[in-house]
Amino acid sequence: MKKQLTKAEEEVMLLLWKLEEANVATLIEAIPEPKPAYNTVSTIIRILENKQFVNHRKVGKGYIYFPIVEKEYYSNKSMNKMINSLFGGSFSGMVSFFMKENDVDITELEEILKKINTKDSE
Repeated sequence: MKKQLTKAEEEVMLLLWKLEEANVATLIEAIPEPKPAYNTVSTIIRILENKQFVNHRKVGKGYIYFPIVEKEYYSNKSMNKMINSLFGGSFSGMVSFFMKENDVDITELEEILKKINTKDSE
């Protein structure tokens, strides 16, 4: 996978995935209070470009930024990294942990199994 993202970088990427494209001012508008400084968001965008998560096109005097890494790809790679580092690569270990810690009931478990079975039959 491309480089790992910091929390701040991930927050900006989540906005870009949602908006599909935006300039820095639009990103700042979408961030809840307290709003970060323009230079902060601009710096994060440049870092994301260096990490090859974002690209831009020039529009007038400014730039419009857009993701070049799909959210699903990043989510999958991040989850796999977490499963490997925290659960020794065991998906069932992760599921067992979350079931115990979050007190998952039988109805929720059945819904999860239905989704898995539906995906397998596609």
